Amino acid sequence: MAGRRAQLLFAAPCDRMRAMKPDPTNVYHEPARDIPIYRRAGVLVAGGGPAGCAAATAAARCGADVALVERFGHLGGLATGGLVIWIDRMTDWDGQRVIAGFAADVIDRLPKEALIGPPEAAWGSRAPELNAYWQERAAAWRGVVTWSPTVDPEYLKLAHLDLVLESKANLLLHAWAVEAIVEDQRMRGVVFESKEGRQAILAEVVVDATGDGDIFARAGAGFDTDIDETTIHHRMNVAWLWCGVDMERWIQFKQDDPQAYAGFLEKGREALEWIERPHVAWRNDVALFMGPKLSGYSPLSVADLTAVEIESRRRMLAHLDYFRRTAPGFEKAWIMLSAPQIGTRHARRLAGLKRICQADWKSGLRHADEIGLSPSLSPNLVSVSIPLGSLVAREVDNLLAAGRNISCDPQSHLFMREIPQCWLTGQAAGVAAALAVRSGQRVKDVPVEAVRAELRRQGAFLLPPAREGPPA
Repeated sequence: MAGRRAQLLFAAPCDRMRAMKPDPTNVYHEPARDIPIYRRAGVLVAGGGPAGCAAATAAARCGADVALVERFGHLGGLATGGLVIWIDRMTDWDGQRVIAGFAADVIDRLPKEALIGPPEAAWGSRAPELNAYWQERAAAWRGVVTWSPTVDPEYLKLAHLDLVLESKANLLLHAWAVEAIVEDQRMRGVVFESKEGRQAILAEVVVDATGDGDIFARAGAGFDTDIDETTIHHRMNVAWLWCGVDMERWIQFKQDDPQAYAGFLEKGREALEWIERPHVAWRNDVALFMGPKLSGYSPLSVADLTAVEIESRRRMLAHLDYFRRTAPGFEKAWIMLSAPQIGTRHARRLAGLKRICQADWKSGLRHADEIGLSPSLSPNLVSVSIPLGSLVAREVDNLLAAGRNISCDPQSHLFMREIPQCWLTGQAAGVAAALAVRSGQRVKDVPVEAVRAELRRQGAFLLPPAREGPPA
């Protein structure tokens, strides 16, 4: 019955929605008008996701006058509104927490009942029993227990909000940054839209933390859009939370009867075309589904965004019907929430002063302007060096990117788009922006030693300075 209801509710084909493209021959000439200046700031951060919150907080902790503009009514971006509540690895292969600073501040702010994850003593463990347990809970990978907790998105919203407000950054919600203000190839602020209409915020330095690079694209900065089609990093989805489940029973079913589990998946693929598997959430009676990861759609197309929203919810209802009928632990499942923010992994990547490249981190290269480390993809590789130059625009002065739109190749974007890396690059961008304002320098002229010193003061993990090149 549920499956038939789903067909009725979503009878309109998505292809028809995708066909609703604008006609370039029809235009409306908007009259010129004066835009009111809402306020002036030292540092303006566009986007209140993980990177934007980290940038705003870090800049304000440096004493800068900060404005943070966020289009939704909450903070945390895809980590909260997108239900990306499994926070990827923040430890290296030895269990060292290499992504700390703001990332540690926000996670440590959560109450115990709002997350699950291995105790610190287990980080880096290769014990088979521990790995078997934590692998089912998304906190072990390649035979190593990692610090990668799963969290309650509502408490994560509050943790981001607390840190931003405590830093004395000025927050503006329900305000969508839509245009860059550039004079003589230098950022001067942004235009935003809200219920009050079109207004502007002027600033000395701007941090683009929109995720899709909306501001640096409109500022005329260079960017890349190429993708690696062999990976999922360009796909889109809408995540779901289901309640009324028994995840311990589900895990027991997978472990005790692998043949029945394989049959469940095979029948699911036949019935649903593609079956999405549930992930453990922060409590046993909640399951997380990241939703079908759909290819061939652009997060920069409003018609494609609409189509993905429709298709994701159609498949959610079909999955609910199948799981209720056939999945142990899901007999009484009900939809708690479908993500209010669509899951977009990739749109634009800044063309920065430097670029994080696969060939470099595979060789173990360390950048002289290193401002942080990302856990590597393999125990055979050292942690990935992240240069300050990957955050700084080439063509436009006093413009930085933070989060998943920094300067990197498609292979590096696969992990640099994750939540912890967004916290890391956001914090570094905020510090660099604040130091530029304080010193009166262009961002590209701020000494990396000063940025590193402030990051250390704010609790970030940094190795001793390195010369440019592979490890000796």
